[in-house]
Amino acid sequence: MIQWNEEITIEANIEKVWDLFRDRNIKKIMPKVEEHELIDGKETEAGAKHRQKYREGKRVETYIVDTLAYEDLADRKLKTIAFTLGKAFEITLTFTLIMLDDKRTRFIYSGQNKGVNFVGRAMLKLGGQKSNLAVVHEFLKKVEQEVLKI
Repeated sequence: MIQWNEEITIEANIEKVWDLFRDRNIKKIMPKVEEHELIDGKETEAGAKHRQKYREGKRVETYIVDTLAYEDLADRKLKTIAFTLGKAFEITLTFTLIMLDDKRTRFIYSGQNKGVNFVGRAMLKLGGQKSNLAVVHEFLKKVEQEVLKI
């Protein structure tokens, strides 16, 4: 299993950053997601389910994303999602935003990727923690870049 908990300070209002995590904008910060469709519940609640299609090279994976936690307060936002990718990985992601002031937001990205079978566990060991952290930092920077475009 690989786990991470990384953060960045973004020079933008918390509401502006949070807007990127709404269904209509998810492809901006997750460009490999080709489809993101609400199939059960409400986008703004724990218990929501989305059907998502994700492209990795020529392959497209379809899976269900469960929203495990959702919090939308004035000074703190949180969304936790979980899904199984390729019948090999159980992935849980948490996006936490904390208002530092009107123009700065702390973005904390935490999660875990767990191999659920021999293939998944082997692939995680081969990929290693270092390459996984590079992907995590790339995502933090992507969110920062996209919010600055708005």
